[in-house]
Amino acid sequence: MTAIALTIAGSDSGGGAGIQADLKTFSALGVYGASVLTAITAQNTHGVTAIENLSPDIIRAQMDAVLSDLDVNAIKIGMVSTVATIEAIAERLNHWQRQAVFDPVMVATAGDALLQPNAIDALQRLLLPRALLLTPNLPEAALLTNMPIAEDEAHMIRQGERLLTMGPAAVLIKGGHAKGAMSTDILLDGASVRRFSTLRIETANDHGTGCTLASAITAGMAKGMVLHEAISEAKDYLTAAMAASETLEVGRGRGPVHHFHHWWAA
Repeated sequence: MTAIALTIAGSDSGGGAGIQADLKTFSALGVYGASVLTAITAQNTHGVTAIENLSPDIIRAQMDAVLSDLDVNAIKIGMVSTVATIEAIAERLNHWQRQAVFDPVMVATAGDALLQPNAIDALQRLLLPRALLLTPNLPEAALLTNMPIAEDEAHMIRQGERLLTMGPAAVLIKGGHAKGAMSTDILLDGASVRRFSTLRIETANDHGTGCTLASAITAGMAKGMVLHEAISEAKDYLTAAMAASETLEVGRGRGPVHHFHHWWAA
């Protein structure tokens, strides 16, 4: 059987994040990738200069086209900017009785807002209950819980516990924005707490890291891995992709990670 993953996200014209990063990650990890576009961004390594959201009708049509034909093993959701987009995705997920890995993309790496302020409530009500896994970074977790940005693991766990009450089956609080030699992500599923730590990679090429991690987890799940195994493999993949990013010369700002480091380096 061919492992198939679907990404529902926005397009990054610079190729480092969004749909482009997701499909590169799926391919690098041996998974066939399908896609549903939610928005088109004019974007490069310096930031986002324009966003055009696609209509709810075309989002629904894309989801129906893929899910009615392809045997999709896992779904990842990324950029969902508007209430109408969120409503369309939630409605079709309910129709197809599917759940997803949800990366709540709110702000781009360069600091540009990717989620309209009035859409946060709809995101919490409609998409969090459809999440097999929610993967917020520290600022996103703070925004979703209306709490200060976590400064230590105890605060990360408290925010994760609060997010679990909103409906996701599991929450992975990412520690990439924290300080220290190790980058630690914390997984909570209501029954246990697991930590995933890797050596922190000091690089300016961190564009698309959140998209890449979530899509790598989705790829692992599409291949039949249990959640903690998929997260562990994804964390190792992202760390290696960040370490190899210095071999790329892409743009003049915050560059992308090296999704195909295993092949290009050879």
